[in-house]
Amino acid sequence: MAEVRRQERGRRRMEDILRAAAAVFAERGYEGTTTNAVAAAAGISPGSLYQYFRNKDEIAAALAEFYRGQLESLGTEVPDESAGLDIDALLGAVLDTLVEFNVAHPGFKALFARTDMPASLGAAIAPAHGALHARFETLLGVAFPELAPDDRRRATTVAIQLVRGMMPLIVEAEPAQRPALVDELRLVLRSYLLSRAGRVG
Repeated sequence: MAEVRRQERGRRRMEDILRAAAAVFAERGYEGTTTNAVAAAAGISPGSLYQYFRNKDEIAAALAEFYRGQLESLGTEVPDESAGLDIDALLGAVLDTLVEFNVAHPGFKALFARTDMPASLGAAIAPAHGALHARFETLLGVAFPELAPDDRRRATTVAIQLVRGMMPLIVEAEPAQRPALVDELRLVLRSYLLSRAGRVG
């Protein structure tokens, strides 16, 4: 019983650290964040933080994994291929969910929504980013079965970069302005993907 309580305390402490890290990443960005700042935001000493994470990259990796799990729980299920998926359904399923998620989790932007990923951050979030990439690629394959695997992977990479580039602008906009910006991003993605698949629409 004592061991169970100890493990539960450890789990709660890690959650506190990750919540604090998300706030610090959102405020300072990845480069401006330090383990001391995260420890201060979590209300613990740097020594206590180091019992759970050796450095900033480990914190970023754990936070990225948390975000990946949160995104998966949002229910953007991959449909049955026999049912098909049109481009508007694809973009509707993905964009609105991502915007809501980014608004609710400001720290996510500091880790994912940037095109100039530092090497250390890229390595820390690679598993979570790979899972998100694979998820969108699968959806793209359902919507555009005519795309060859290499073309689908490339189109997925370009689409994700477009979303990354626009997401900070969307999140930082006044709430009343966000729908118009999302529509602009949707238009760009729709035009690109239809063109890439050789469709006119």
